[in-house]
Amino acid sequence: MNRIAGKAKTRGDIETDMKAKREYRRRTNIEVRVLDALVDRHEEGMTVFELRTQVDVDIDDLEDALGNLKEDGLIDAEKADGRTLIKPDERVVPDPEEAVEEPTIVDRIIERLSL
Repeated sequence: MNRIAGKAKTRGDIETDMKAKREYRRRTNIEVRVLDALVDRHEEGMTVFELRTQVDVDIDDLEDALGNLKEDGLIDAEKADGRTLIKPDERVVPDPEEAVEEPTIVDRIIERLSL
């Protein structure tokens, strides 16, 4: 069973994992993984430690990715209950009612080559 930040993910959770909108996926691999993790928990947000566990990178790489995303206005940080929570900007979160487009072969090649 997958675990995220101490919460067990059920089969239903796994099937409904959301990813950042396509137009925000042309970033470094770490930045995309951070956005995807944040989009999955966009309402409640994540701490840096939760993100580090989910994205599985060292703290320096995570810090660089968060800095780049913050600079581009794609994430926000807010204090809640004495914790700093990071949330994605709303424009990054896909509308669950929108049809999910299958990536084209070109999209898949670009994603694999990390361009």
